Amino acid sequence: MSIASWFRWNESYQRYSQRNPTDVIIETLMMELSWQLKQAEKVQREREDEYRRIKTGVDYNWLISHPKNSYEVSPGERLELEEACSKIHPSYCGPVVLRFRQAIAEYEPEVQEVSQLFRSVLQDAFERMKEDHETKKLTRQWNKKRTLSLSMMIFKSRVRIYPFSSNIKTVSENVEQGFVSARRVWSMPEFKTAKEF
Repeated sequence: MSIASWFRWNESYQRYSQRNPTDVIIETLMMELSWQLKQAEKVQREREDEYRRIKTGVDYNWLISHPKNSYEVSPGERLELEEACSKIHPSYCGPVVLRFRQAIAEYEPEVQEVSQLFRSVLQDAFERMKEDHETKKLTRQWNKKRTLSLSMMIFKSRVRIYPFSSNIKTVSENVEQGFVSARRVWSMPEFKTAKEF
């Protein structure tokens, strides 16, 4: 027996970790939908059985065998839901599942209504995602403008330009004295800070 056969779990992990995040999100959300459909169908069957028992006064549930899955989402609707799931960002996947579960507990929908409820939760999450994106974009722009204006205020407060100062040297004076100043460009006025006075 080879040692490589002992580590086959690593191969499956690598295949799973190399999957596209969008595919993982679609699979996760659609599995949640199918599970909620099964649960809603189970609850609906229990209600019908309870209604039948109350109506007839006799419990024949032990004679009834229910099919495992009688309701399924149509292929067209499934594709539309998968398309809606693909628009969800990975960071919103968990909150979507939680919100969907809360909506199911709150509304107790019939089996046929579960997919519509799921669609509305996805739409709400997508709108919230767009709002958050716009808010972050505006915040970044505001921070950039704020940083720029602060840096300009700091620059203005530290540097003063005195073009008519009496101690400004001219080119001709420096040439006559035999040296050229490497401190500044001659066409520009001299910059002084407030500490030099």
